[in-house]
Amino acid sequence: MSTSLFDLVGQYRAAAETLAELDIDAQTVADTLEGLSGELTDKATNVAYVALNFEATAEAIKTHAAKQMLRSKALMARAESLREYIANSMQATGLEKIEGPGVKLSFRKSSAVVIDGVDLIPAEYMRTPEPPPPAPDKKAIADAIKAGAEVPGAHIEHRKSLQIA
Repeated sequence: MSTSLFDLVGQYRAAAETLAELDIDAQTVADTLEGLSGELTDKATNVAYVALNFEATAEAIKTHAAKQMLRSKALMARAESLREYIANSMQATGLEKIEGPGVKLSFRKSSAVVIDGVDLIPAEYMRTPEPPPPAPDKKAIADAIKAGAEVPGAHIEHRKSLQIA
């Protein structure tokens, strides 16, 4: 059974602590830890390959989804064009209704407001969208803290991020 990376890290730490407490020469300690770190290195490398594979698959799915969305929009545009074609043909021939196997075509009366000029519409008939709620400006906050100012509710946290190349 394969040992997890988490278990290997625990074993390495435990061995390092145990070896530090024992009266063993430095070369033996180094050899023991090197053997454990080799297994740890191999496992970490393999886990990194899996992470890279997941990322590549996710990108491929994203690209595929974008292509499918474009295809969907094109098909919807074609369907709308065919609907207009049918409507124009029916109107040109004076037909109000057509029934076929599994489909009924007819016109329904409706009304719609048409805006001829937005600038001419009185203010009382205009909608004003809600402004987005205020959000912290992280760049401005970072600049202020780096300049020596204290910003209540914020601090700079130094982190390490794993890079897999």
